[in-house]
Amino acid sequence: MSYGWNDVQRIAEEMAENHPGIDPYTIGFVKLQQMIKDLPGFDAASGRVGEKVLEAVQTLWADELA
Repeated sequence: MSYGWNDVQRIAEEMAENHPGIDPYTIGFVKLQQMIKDLPGFDAASGRVGEKVLEAVQTLWADELA
């Protein structure tokens, strides 16, 4: 089942699973956006992305790694 930009918790979980050794706060927003688009099952056309979404993903991703 696909997921999109509004599913920040799911994105964070997928990022933690697919990139466990990366500190989310070391990733710039442009690279983070591309990494999210590359996740399996992610639908980049669903919803809108902006700084608030990317910041939320970083925070939740960091929480997943803690």
